[in-house]
Amino acid sequence: MKENVIFCYSGTGNCLDMAKNIAKSLGNTDIIMMRKYPAITDVREAKRVGFIFPCYGGGLPGHVERYLHDIKVSPDSYTFAIQQCSAYAGEGLYKLNELIPLDYWKKVTHQCTAIWLFPHTMMMPPMGAEAAQARSEHFAEKIANEVKAEIKTKRKPSKAVANKVEHAKWTEMARSIGMTLKANDNCVMCGQCAKLCPTGNIRYQGKAVIFGDKCISCCGCVNYCPQEAINFGKITEKRERYHNVNVTVDELTQDIISFE
Repeated sequence: MKENVIFCYSGTGNCLDMAKNIAKSLGNTDIIMMRKYPAITDVREAKRVGFIFPCYGGGLPGHVERYLHDIKVSPDSYTFAIQQCSAYAGEGLYKLNELIPLDYWKKVTHQCTAIWLFPHTMMMPPMGAEAAQARSEHFAEKIANEVKAEIKTKRKPSKAVANKVEHAKWTEMARSIGMTLKANDNCVMCGQCAKLCPTGNIRYQGKAVIFGDKCISCCGCVNYCPQEAINFGKITEKRERYHNVNVTVDELTQDIISFE
């Protein structure tokens, strides 16, 4: 195990890009992906343990909260967390801090990837993809320097009570909107969407792409489709796709990404 460990959930790349940039700066770092159950959960040997994840419906994405219960961190480790979102952080940082007390935490906004809710340009402060990426890289460098110095945030993350109510409805909302997923005639059956899906919700039957009822709205299938063939009903047909240009499908589907 490396000296530094970062647990990362990333739907369409922004959080993994942030994790990679921080890991490069820190050096001697393992990024353990949380799109599915983490390959390693006992990280008590690590000096620093971080968590980087997006806001989904006002809270933690996917099954991350369930995974957090199994992660073992030494009480002597320095802990930090970065939540990326298009506008508000929600209750995710609070939930994490209740399970694994954080020494340092920060919210960083970036382009919206929940394509069925909003166009990707919906972020605060408003800016284009290139400017948002440059801003993210600037924050990654600043955060890495603060983590190296083991700076501590003076206050705890907010409870975000309103977001707790919102997030309680999110799983069913994501499942319901996921039932509208469909692939049009542009589909070339490349298999990328099925490879990327963290819940195994996509399969092929003959010449048809079949979407099940386990969607958690990571939106990877829609945003990474090379043919732009996948849509949530008609909502996304004319919306511009977005995924982080520095993150590949192969990276998103790895278990662990290491930096010396």
